[in-house]
Amino acid sequence: MAELLYRLGRFSARRPWTVLVAWLAALALAVGGFLAFGGTVTSSMSIPGTETERVNAQLNDRLSGLGGATGTVVFQTEDGSAFTTEQQEEISALLTDVGELDGVSDTVDPFAAASDRADQEQQLVDGQAQLDTAAQQLDDGQAQLDAAKAQLDAGQAQLDAAIAQAQAAGAYDQAAEQLAAQQAQLDAGAEQLAAQQTQLDDGAAELATQQSQLDDATRLMTAAAEIRTVSTDESTAIGVVMFDDDLFSLSSEVKASVAGELDAAGIDGVTVDYSSAIAASIDGLIGPGEIVGVIVAMLVLIIVFRALLPAVLPLITSLIGVGVGVAGSLAFSGVVEMTSVTPVLGVMLGLAVGIDYALFIINRHRRQVLSGMELHESIGLANGTSGNAVVFAGSTVLIALLALNVTGIPFLGVMGTVGAVCVLIAVLVAVSLTPALLGLLGQRVLSRRARGEIGHEVHASPELRPMKTSRAILRAVLSIVVLLVIAIPALSMRLGLPDGSSEAEESTQYRAYTAVADAFGAGQNGPLLVVAELPDGVDDDDVVATQADLADTLMAQNDVVAVAPVGVSDENDYFAFQVVPADGPSSESTEQLVHDLRDLSPLEGDITLGVAGQASGNIDISDKLAGVLPLYLSVVVGLSLIILILVFRSILVPLIATAGFVLTLFAAFGAVVAIFQWGWLGGVFGVHDPGPVLNFAPIIIMGVLFGLAMDYQLFLVSGMREAYVHGVPARTAVVAGLRNGRAVVTAAAIIMAAVFGGFVFSHLTMVRPLGFGLAIGVLIDAFIVRMLLIPAVMHLLGESAWWLPRWLDRILPNVDVEGAALERSHPVHGAEPSDRSSHEASAAPGADEPVEPAGTR
Repeated sequence: MAELLYRLGRFSARRPWTVLVAWLAALALAVGGFLAFGGTVTSSMSIPGTETERVNAQLNDRLSGLGGATGTVVFQTEDGSAFTTEQQEEISALLTDVGELDGVSDTVDPFAAASDRADQEQQLVDGQAQLDTAAQQLDDGQAQLDAAKAQLDAGQAQLDAAIAQAQAAGAYDQAAEQLAAQQAQLDAGAEQLAAQQTQLDDGAAELATQQSQLDDATRLMTAAAEIRTVSTDESTAIGVVMFDDDLFSLSSEVKASVAGELDAAGIDGVTVDYSSAIAASIDGLIGPGEIVGVIVAMLVLIIVFRALLPAVLPLITSLIGVGVGVAGSLAFSGVVEMTSVTPVLGVMLGLAVGIDYALFIINRHRRQVLSGMELHESIGLANGTSGNAVVFAGSTVLIALLALNVTGIPFLGVMGTVGAVCVLIAVLVAVSLTPALLGLLGQRVLSRRARGEIGHEVHASPELRPMKTSRAILRAVLSIVVLLVIAIPALSMRLGLPDGSSEAEESTQYRAYTAVADAFGAGQNGPLLVVAELPDGVDDDDVVATQADLADTLMAQNDVVAVAPVGVSDENDYFAFQVVPADGPSSESTEQLVHDLRDLSPLEGDITLGVAGQASGNIDISDKLAGVLPLYLSVVVGLSLIILILVFRSILVPLIATAGFVLTLFAAFGAVVAIFQWGWLGGVFGVHDPGPVLNFAPIIIMGVLFGLAMDYQLFLVSGMREAYVHGVPARTAVVAGLRNGRAVVTAAAIIMAAVFGGFVFSHLTMVRPLGFGLAIGVLIDAFIVRMLLIPAVMHLLGESAWWLPRWLDRILPNVDVEGAALERSHPVHGAEPSDRSSHEASAAPGADEPVEPAGTR
């Protein structure tokens, strides 16, 4: 590999315009592919096989029209007064216009909905009044009937007495005909009264049925009482935009057209804000914070190189690489479901590693040119040595990112794959375009003053002495204690997805969220969708009663504010309800409510419940991610051990390196929890409403930090091993490797942290914890773990750090990461090839050899 990269470097340096044009053509193709075939990215996450996905699939199958995405539009009067009639008419007209846009299925006019609700409430009141009147009429009729029955009974008694008297007087026969006529008249009256009683009984039964139906409807109306579209003071109203497509299929063009219509409304005295379902987009992947991060990186490069032109070169190569990787990936967004965070992650990684990888190669080339090496030979050798290390370092990052596919979570796999592609492009750019630009730059890669010192003798390095054992113990203990203290908040980490409260305070999403929370309650920002599946359908007459009974059951749960029916299947065996929780979708109480509702199933009668909605989906995704974290950590740790054993030919060095990575990881998690979940230093990082940690942040941070930690381990510890195998005592070799590698690792870590840190202030809420976690993780790993803890522990281990069983030493391949074999065949200025070969061949542990600066490897 080193020889191949050497040849590639020389070719690129000799034909720089060919290489540059080739990369610019690749950039043009990537951008053209994105413009021609790029599809939709979404802020929504989903994982197949979760309970929420199952319920959503059922809803789409059983109740058409409930599967499309919905967005909320919030209207507020600027002075807090009630909406005027003119304002209401303009709002209604605006929503009507929005409803006619392509991709929008319908809209809900808040004032029409409030009017309909008021009409329904009035109908219930009027219905109850009618039933009360009918009941009174029945009571009056019954009273009259009872009076008639009493008269009839009295007449019967009189007739019976007359018959008895006639019989006693012996005059019955003479009066029999008259008495029989009177009895027939009484019997006819009795039959008439019985018929009237039947009518009254039927009326009472019908009235009871109507009263029961009215009571059921009243129960439903009471359960839904807190679901309003216009606030009680009539200064805030909620409109709804319903889309044809679901959240994953909803195109950014449709959202942009809706947002544009709303932004251009211009209703006098009314502010218009809308939820993230409408506002979410990837417009402006690079914002002010990211630009500041790149500027800081450039300042670091200027300080390192002490010249402007070589400092600009890594920025140029990284930007070209990012353009090719991100635009090329987005070209496939039309056929692959891709979240809005995915291209941003590609930008982060592409910029950070692209700058660092170019830095390593340029730094090596500058030292060689300064020593007097011929320009093209220096470029080739730098590419074959430092470039070889770059390829290896990039491979570790690439493997860690591709390993995200083992989680079985599609959107994570896509994120990992896109990130890996961007890292791969960064590596390819570093080993091809960087040598080409170095060829164009010529000796201007050095400052004017440095060019005057080309070929001069380099000052001898000061004598190396091992650190004191007491100092090594103090460093190790202090480092571990600091890392464990920083990691403490990670013990309370709660995963979730951000809601509108996490958006920037000046954003329309945040204003919409807070307006709804203030006027209607936080739960209105993330209602749950609860479905009930009956084993058998119910009669049409029993639908309302069934809905009311189920609503009562749901209302009986803690933290349920309101319940409203939203649909019934044609077979009357599948019921859907909107359930409004007391708090927002990312709150702990809402999370507990989802679990409580699921635990209710099955209800009496073998009725099964299912829960969907934003909060439910967040919980399912977070649980699934938490479940795969141990698996992914095992894969990463296993890879770490294997790679490091191959590189360093040691057992203990990989073990302490991996242990250091784990400490870095949990310290980074602790810092993320302290800032974004606990709200510490919230004013500095724009965390005004602390909430759960972004649910996929830990696994992304884990994968990326693994690759970067291996980079720093390689650039520092390989220098220690080089000194050791050249005969330097083990503890002195630790100091030699640290001294010769710390400058470039320090610069690389600061650049990486600056680029990642710029994304802490991104306009995309889900990017901020990723940027912060990666930035703080890089700083912790480079400055505490790799420069303090690892050297201290390796000092304490002494020569045992490099122990390797003989049988394992025989079977391990020789991984020449930094191109030592290439250096033997292409010696540096001032050394004959034979001398170099003899030197390398005679080097062995314990031999009395001088230390060669590890930074040149």
